[in-house]
Amino acid sequence: MKFSVTVGAVGAGRDPRGLADLARAVEAAGWDGMFLEDYLVYQGDASEPTYDPWICLAAMATATSRITIGTTVTPLPRRSPWKLAAEAVALDHLSNGRFVLGVGIGDPGDPFLPGLTPKVLAEMLDESLTVIDRLWTGRPVSFAGEHYQLDGVQLTARPVQEPRIPIWVGGDLLVPAVRRRILRWDGSCAYKGRTDAPQQLMPDDVRRLLAERGASGRFDVKVSGGDPAAFAAAGATWWGRWIPPTGVEDTFAVVRPGPPTL
Repeated sequence: MKFSVTVGAVGAGRDPRGLADLARAVEAAGWDGMFLEDYLVYQGDASEPTYDPWICLAAMATATSRITIGTTVTPLPRRSPWKLAAEAVALDHLSNGRFVLGVGIGDPGDPFLPGLTPKVLAEMLDESLTVIDRLWTGRPVSFAGEHYQLDGVQLTARPVQEPRIPIWVGGDLLVPAVRRRILRWDGSCAYKGRTDAPQQLMPDDVRRLLAERGASGRFDVKVSGGDPAAFAAAGATWWGRWIPPTGVEDTFAVVRPGPPTL
């Protein structure tokens, strides 16, 4: 099992320079990864400055040499899939193949996704993932979807990682459509239950998900909370510690002791 920390790019010490410093500390303390939440306005609260997580990830990539970096999660319906595909390839090269793309539908109440229902957001997410995956091949892509259309478009820069940059899917594990989406891609960073009333994921949830997935290729399961050893025994590959927005020293105090021991 690998261990990570997740933070939002919000508040003092969490601008690109501050997160580069934090990523160095995460790596030095023996953690295996550092992930960023992807907001333009952090959880809808404009009282603290929110910094673009993709710029922050670039700073983190250049400040480190070992840890995995990525988003958990990027709301793809808020982004142009072709622009995000190109940015992800650039980050994969900058980090020498250490980037993971975590994705979700986003918050239906997001002011940057006005009037879009969860159904439409899910359709946009699925179409975006298809477009991104095809663009990463470096071959011309034609696509005729309900929300996105491409006619022979080609991005020639390809990811470092093969067969592609890993795509981890977030969302509510109890929603059948989310579960099906998770099983189509490379990993899960899902929660359980509604976001306003989440339940603790349990080792048996991991076992059931892995049994549904089967043995076809690598598949990561990232969890948080609970007993890391029990999750490792169930087959989870990542255990994460979320650090809420807080003071710089409080954040470093969580990171410096290093990850749990199994």
